[in-house]
Amino acid sequence: MATPAGWRRDGNLPAELTSFVGRSRLLTQIRQRIQQSRLVTVTGIGGVGKTRTALRVAHQLRSQFDDGIWYVDLARLQDPSMLHHTVRTALGLADQSSRTSGDSLADWLGDRTVLLILDTCEHMVEACAELIEDLQSRNPNLKVLATSRRSLNAAGESVIPIPPLPVPGDDPAESPYHNDAVELFRQRATAVVPDFTVEENNVTSVAELCVRLDGIPLAIELAAVRLRALSVDQILGLLTDRFSLLAGASRTALPRHQTLRAAIGWSHELCEPAERLLWARLSVFAGDFELDAARYVCAGDTLPPDRIMDVITGLVDKSVLLSYNTVSGQRYRLIDTLRQYGEEWLDKLGETDNLKRRHRDYYLQLAERGEHAWSGPRQVHWFVRMRQEHDNVRTAVDYCLTAPGEVRIGLELLSSLWFMWVACGFMREGRHYLERAIRESRTASKERCRALWTLAYVCNMQGDHDAATEAAEKCSSEALEVGDSSAVIFATKMLGTSAMLKGDFKRATALLGVAIEFHKSGRELNPGLLPAVAELALVLTYQGDYMEAETLVQDCLKICNERGELWIRSYAVWIQALIEIETDRPDQVKTSAREALRIKRHFHDVPGVLLCLETMARHAASSGEVAHAAYLLGASEHNWRASGLAQLGSPFLSDDFKRTIKECRETLGQPEFDRLFTAGQALSLEDTIAVALGELEISDSL
Repeated sequence: MATPAGWRRDGNLPAELTSFVGRSRLLTQIRQRIQQSRLVTVTGIGGVGKTRTALRVAHQLRSQFDDGIWYVDLARLQDPSMLHHTVRTALGLADQSSRTSGDSLADWLGDRTVLLILDTCEHMVEACAELIEDLQSRNPNLKVLATSRRSLNAAGESVIPIPPLPVPGDDPAESPYHNDAVELFRQRATAVVPDFTVEENNVTSVAELCVRLDGIPLAIELAAVRLRALSVDQILGLLTDRFSLLAGASRTALPRHQTLRAAIGWSHELCEPAERLLWARLSVFAGDFELDAARYVCAGDTLPPDRIMDVITGLVDKSVLLSYNTVSGQRYRLIDTLRQYGEEWLDKLGETDNLKRRHRDYYLQLAERGEHAWSGPRQVHWFVRMRQEHDNVRTAVDYCLTAPGEVRIGLELLSSLWFMWVACGFMREGRHYLERAIRESRTASKERCRALWTLAYVCNMQGDHDAATEAAEKCSSEALEVGDSSAVIFATKMLGTSAMLKGDFKRATALLGVAIEFHKSGRELNPGLLPAVAELALVLTYQGDYMEAETLVQDCLKICNERGELWIRSYAVWIQALIEIETDRPDQVKTSAREALRIKRHFHDVPGVLLCLETMARHAASSGEVAHAAYLLGASEHNWRASGLAQLGSPFLSDDFKRTIKECRETLGQPEFDRLFTAGQALSLEDTIAVALGELEISDSL
């Protein structure tokens, strides 16, 4: 499982899947412009290679940006209000707070030396320009490389047009054998026909083909794939006939953007009918997708489910679909320009609404499967899976909130995804969508009640306890109105969590106790029984009732072990470490805290990791390892600023943190404490965890 970007400092650049041909002068120009300007936008028509060129430049510049080069794909983002969140997600930052996205992004960037790549900005130019101007006004070392079909018109922007590749004849002194467009055709052709060469008997035809295609890389690549079935002369003949019908025989009669559409259209016509149909239907997916999703969403009529794999293989062979091998299996993706073409055909077929609904239904079922399986032995699998499906989940939610009559199902989808919002790093996004859906659904219903307690859960984890209380109370009131006793109990549990985090232990004990009694049958392990048991154990720990607290922790761990549940187990083991500190069992504290931390590393649970680090710092300070404690405290403080509200906005957890800082400062003295505290702020969270687990020596990190 890949580590989220925010845990490391080396960036998240995608691998270059194909060789890069030519453009050496252009690459040099872009690199030089990035040195001179803080915002560089590369522009050009679709298919001309903007993204590929930007990524090539980025890989060449990696050593110049100490804090990484970060890539953000905006192609399928439709809601400008989600732009900040999309950037944060690409950076791997799980901001759980209710602060503005701009503030939290700026806090993380700080004075880091970063290159941010915003890819495919043309459909939200104003939002991108505002984001860049805001972040660069607050972060002096931030540089941005954007790709767009048009300028962003942002302050300080330097625009570099990406032209098509030069074709034979552009430079009369150049041999066609050394031409970039011809070389691209040769390389892509060799990938499908290994013994293909550009030689005397075909160089004229290859050169003319590249001329006809105006040197547009995507058009050339689509043509090269046809060598599986056709000769170069046959490809040229068919293409010339098509272009002549569209614009006459003159090359200049067909503008370049029309050349690309014509080339795509020609590739489309050469596909089998089933391939054309699937191409159109696959356009409803955002980002990549799995085979099962394609079967569910796209099968029907003349395209039965058992044919989907063969048709997908045909589209991969024709370079219409990209194929990726991931840790969870093979996934597929339409190139954005080809997806847009597919969307147009889907609309012509009159299938857009039906396919969007089927897409939504598939991801609703996936969300429900994930929810039911979350508390079981495949919890890490579902964490990885839902992060992988994030783009498609977002598209399904957007459909529910924009299509007439779909809000009720939207509420079902959003509440089924509570584990994704809370445990997979998407709290801010979950809250945005939940609040939007609740506003759209004005009538009390079971679906609305479920969304309300899910919203309360998210708000609690953001440290916004007042908003959580408001949502939970509204849920309880409306649940009584519609006769939903289960929602009343979940609302009670969320009110208990709010009270616990606020430090109102008496109220928390009563409310969490009610939730535990109701859920003792085990019907709702999470977010019902197990969190309530762990939270009550935490309340009892801070009230000094260590024996009862430990009994509850052991009960919680027993259920977790029986079911294979890890997420809540990590919190229970962390609470066990707190109890062991208070009951003077120093040898056991480190064991428990490290076990909790190891589990949390699987889920990239930033808040949980930071709470563990603070507990380990507290233990280290009391055990004479004060320098180590100061180091961990610095790392914790720095990462809370980047990820959310420190200590979940809880006064008793915050008091522990402050007391430990005070003890370390008094023992070490201000200068030495500051030195170690600052050193702790310098490493990535991934390295900080390694230090806490004894996998990395502090001396090697200072």
